[in-house]
Parts: sequence; C-alpha cells; structure tokens
Amino acid sequence: MNDVSDVALRLAIVFAVFLVAPLLVGQTEHKVMAHMQGRLGPMYAGGFHGWAQLVADGVKFAQKEDVVPAAADRRVFQLAPAVALLPYLLVLAVIPVGPGDGAVGQAVDAGIFFVLAVMGVGVLGSLMGGWASANKFSLLGGLRTAAQLLSYELPMLLAAASVAMAAGTVSLTGILDGFQWWWLPWQIIGALVFFTAGLAELQRPPFDMPVADSEIIFGAYTEYTGLRFALFLLAEYAGIVVLCALTAVLFLGGWHGPFGADGLGWLWTLLKTAVLAFVVIWLRVSYPRLREDQLQKLAWTTLVPLALAQIALTGIVKVAIN
Repeated sequence: MNDVSDVALRLAIVFAVFLVAPLLVGQTEHKVMAHMQGRLGPMYAGGFHGWAQLVADGVKFAQKEDVVPAAADRRVFQLAPAVALLPYLLVLAVIPVGPGDGAVGQAVDAGIFFVLAVMGVGVLGSLMGGWASANKFSLLGGLRTAAQLLSYELPMLLAAASVAMAAGTVSLTGILDGFQWWWLPWQIIGALVFFTAGLAELQRPPFDMPVADSEIIFGAYTEYTGLRFALFLLAEYAGIVVLCALTAVLFLGGWHGPFGADGLGWLWTLLKTAVLAFVVIWLRVSYPRLREDQLQKLAWTTLVPLALAQIALTGIVKVAIN
C-alpha cells in the first residue's frame, strides 16, 4: 500500500507541474517577446511588470463563445484539443528530474521509445481538428502537420538513438546514471538535430507552416474559439516544457551539475529546461518562417544525414573506448 501511495503522490506532483509549467512558459513568452520587439502592451496588465497578463488571457478565453461549425464532425472536433494536450502529460510523468526512483512519476524501462511514440500521438490532435472543422484551410493545416511529422520524426529518433548507444540503454534513468560530461562535445550534433526536429514537430517558429496565417489563416485551429482554442495553446507550451526537459535529460546531463556539482539535484534539470525554453522563445522572435520546400529540404538533406553521422561517430567512439 505504501508503494501505491508513493506512486500516487509522485504522479500528483507531475500533474501539478503539468498545470503550472506551461502557463509559466506562456507568461515568459509574453514578456520576452515584449522586450525583444519593443511591445509595451504585455508590460502593463495588472501593474508591476504586467503580472496579470496571463490572468487577463485566461479570462478572455473563458468569456469567448464556444462555437462548433454546423458542418463539422462535432465529436471529433470537440475531442481534438484533449488529444493534442494529454500525451505531454504522459511523457512528463516518465522524465526523471533528479537522482533516485522518487524523482520520476513512473520509471519506464524503454523510456526513449515511450516518449517519442507518445509525443507523435499529440500531433493527431491537429489532424483531427483540421479534418473535423469542415474548413479547407483547416484541412490544409492538418495535412501540413502530417507532412511535417513524417519528415522530422526520423531525425529526432536517430538523434535519440545515438545517446542510447552511448549509454547502452534506452531507459531515461539509465542514460542519466551513465552520463559522462565528456559525451557533450561528440553528442552536440545529435543535440542540435533532436532540438531542431522537436521544434518542427511542435510547429514552433520558424517551423510553423501548418499555422501560416498569411496563407491558411490559422491552419487546423482556424475554427476553434474560447477554451478549446486555449487548450491547443496550452498543448504547445506543454510541448515546449517536455521537449526542453527531454533535451536536458538526454544531452545535457539532467540533474548532473558541471564539475561534479550534483548537489542541487532536480534544480539543475529545472535550470537547463528553463534556459532551453528561453532559446525556443528567442528563436520565435528572431527568425522568419520557412517555406514548405525549405522545411522538407532541411529535414531530408541536412538533419537526417547529420543524425546518421552522429550514430556513426558514436559507434566509432564506443568501439575505441571498449
């Protein structure tokens, strides 16, 4: 019974983090973009540094009418936001944030396979929303989402495989237990490929072709309003948290601190995740959207070859040290 209570407590903490962390990323994005772009609006809501901007956004979404197009497939249309959001909760539950069994909601032996498979399910939410909306622009957005997933899933998987080869395990906890800081220089290519492919799967700028407002209004989300639209936004921010946490765990040592300073434990994971989340926001502000042909070319002519080269390098290093 104690074991059941312990697991329940850890999963409850994961759920609490899942509710809070994406909102903090969204609030940070408002502030960072306001500073970088010289926009004053998000700096004044509520007084001190615009602290109430997030509250104002939540109230705005709650007040909007929940509209379902007459020709839409109502059940699929209404289910799509939950399908887009919930997979990130499952992934967050298996990411180890600190040393020991108590620092993960539920350890999974095949952790890498689990997280990559479940993250791919989240894209189905966009496909469902695009197909069920009975809107040609929404359908085009859904099709672009499918094409983007197919293109960037492969380099993301190959990059993660290189870390699994280095550690000799596909368990996230096992990878952290075997992590060595000298891995970083020769795994940096894999880290860049993994992070870039993850941004593309999340449809974050500059990879936001599925929601290109100048071409297809807002893609699969065009017909969504109110809280259902807010759930899609929350799924995007939850995806940022999950991607940054996975990158920190797989390539940056997770709870391991530099120079053997592991005493901070889970705070190291939190700090690395926060820094990577800032990079995600910075990229949105700094780079224009890619064209669809540039998007596909980057995946197949650059990221896939780099990921294969990383695997080859990992194999060479493993043979050399053994």
